Amino acid sequence: MSVLVVSLLFWGLSLGPATKAAVFLETRPSLWAEAESPLEPWANVTLTCRAYQGSLDFQLFKDGVAQDPVHLFGVEHQFHLGAVTSETQGLYRCRTGMGDGWTEFSNLVEVSGADSLAPPLLSAEPVSWITLGFNTTLVCQGGLRGVTFLLRQEGNDEFLEVAEAPKDTKASFLVHRAGNYSCSYRTHAAGNPSKPSATVSIEELEAPPPPALSFKRETSAFLRPGVRVSFLCVAPLSGVEFQLQRGETKLLLSMSSTSPDRVFFHMDTVAPSESGLYTCRYQLRGGHMAWSVDSAPVELQLSDGTLPAPVLELQPSSSPAPGELVRLLCHAPRAGLRFSLEREDKRGPRVLGRLSPAGAVAHFELRDVSVQDSGNYSCVYVDPAPPFAGSARSEPVELHVDGPPPKPKLRPLWQGAVTPGRDAVLRCESPLSDVTFELLREGEVVTSPVYPATGPGADLVLTYVGPQHAGNYSCRYRSSWPNPLLSELSDPVELQVAGE
Repeated sequence: MSVLVVSLLFWGLSLGPATKAAVFLETRPSLWAEAESPLEPWANVTLTCRAYQGSLDFQLFKDGVAQDPVHLFGVEHQFHLGAVTSETQGLYRCRTGMGDGWTEFSNLVEVSGADSLAPPLLSAEPVSWITLGFNTTLVCQGGLRGVTFLLRQEGNDEFLEVAEAPKDTKASFLVHRAGNYSCSYRTHAAGNPSKPSATVSIEELEAPPPPALSFKRETSAFLRPGVRVSFLCVAPLSGVEFQLQRGETKLLLSMSSTSPDRVFFHMDTVAPSESGLYTCRYQLRGGHMAWSVDSAPVELQLSDGTLPAPVLELQPSSSPAPGELVRLLCHAPRAGLRFSLEREDKRGPRVLGRLSPAGAVAHFELRDVSVQDSGNYSCVYVDPAPPFAGSARSEPVELHVDGPPPKPKLRPLWQGAVTPGRDAVLRCESPLSDVTFELLREGEVVTSPVYPATGPGADLVLTYVGPQHAGNYSCRYRSSWPNPLLSELSDPVELQVAGE
């Protein structure tokens, strides 16, 4: 006889701090399991697929393979599995359809065997840290309604907390102290707990981690006095108050927001004296939490264009071979100045670096150049002392690098054959920045373009793998800035599906 095991895994993109509080409409359906008896949950099982709105079609998938669709109008439909056997064990999702096509897949529900209960999913919301005046929540998510969830902290043999969910598939636990946590569930009081979830670490911090600060649109290194400047400060959680600082000075500026985890600070007419390093920070509304660590600084420099233009020199030549080191020397009339190197693109000059050398020449370096570095470069400087005068821009110099862009590398983030119904993640890496990645199978694009959140690569996900996903995959990258380019394909990676 078999035991029903249910674990629910959310499918979707991993959103970073800059996007995770964005408002969106959830359109995918939800899937859960219901048992006729909690004492014998394996004896008679039903999977319920609920649409986000009335639907004309419901379709169940098992181990990545579509079952016959059911055509009816309603908000939900029940798929009766009956007694769980080796034929009905597997990883299930569903989708719903209207006249304009199918929705994306629901969450994942696992139905497995009698020898063990599959683990639930444990996650921290909204963040995985606590600090003075702020606690976080651990959410234990399963796929079977009416179970009891158990929270355990590493180093403690007893369950820390127990929560019943008679009409739900999840339970929330408020966390007050740091540690490593896992959760499990049981179907009735005398039943054995499931396998534990993956461990979630909660860290205790003296101060909340820093937000991210950037300019809203400006890309030029030195702006003209009198222009409008907007700073964007993004926190890792919502419901906070923000503060902008120049050095140690707290600034009172007009603000606006498009989402509860971010704010825009507006400076309507900046003056040369407002040049400098800016940071932002946040705290929970009401002042019950300490101020966060300051963000990484953003430098604002203004130039009135009244000082003589510098001279920009390329070494060793303006047509280097791919992979060479190129030096760009910016010569000014005197020492004690602040320099910026810029490259022209379709939106105007974009800053590549800033230097404050001891002498009158700033040495900028481009290492391992490629075709992406081709373009027109110029430099400017400002006097960091009052009255903060600045130079005109140097005459541009053109850098031209021949050859195709470097080939990316693709590697699988799994070992052996992929279990049907699981996700397959492939990591595509490029030596170039500001690119988007695509995954291809036998020359056909199979994923939407992905821009990496951090680092030199991106994770390309094949969701809910079935036999139809087996084959050879490669990746490539493309860029529209500063020059349009498309890389060659990476070396292929073979995906094998277990049981095929």
